[in-house]
Amino acid sequence: MKTSNKPILLVEDDQVDVMTIRRALKEIHVMNPVVNLENGEQALEYLRNPSAEKPCIILLDLNMPIMNGIEFLDVVKHDPALRRFPVVVLTTSQEEQDKLNSFNLGVAGYMAKPVDYRRFVEMMRSIDLYWTISELP
Repeated sequence: MKTSNKPILLVEDDQVDVMTIRRALKEIHVMNPVVNLENGEQALEYLRNPSAEKPCIILLDLNMPIMNGIEFLDVVKHDPALRRFPVVVLTTSQEEQDKLNSFNLGVAGYMAKPVDYRRFVEMMRSIDLYWTISELP
């Protein structure tokens, strides 16, 4: 995603989806390390840990145990130390309210996870292209 090789924070509890995302990133030659955490609570601990390397982007699922994606977004986007991290929602949710809540909380993008692997790769390619050319503060 970035030449700085900062990690990608993947907040996703479905291990099949984690493997699919890792495989797609590898296929499009994204070399950033992927840090996978299984819920929003773990992701907040990671982001608030002063010794953890901060991510270049957060890829966020919405449907997770303990702290779901919307709850995580609500905390992150109201925390001055965390709100600048770009968050892209990757979800199977078709709920219009999830989209509204996500954009109201300042997500950079909202994408439905395609079932077809080729489409999944193309979705990851579009995220990579955007964040490679986007200038972050």
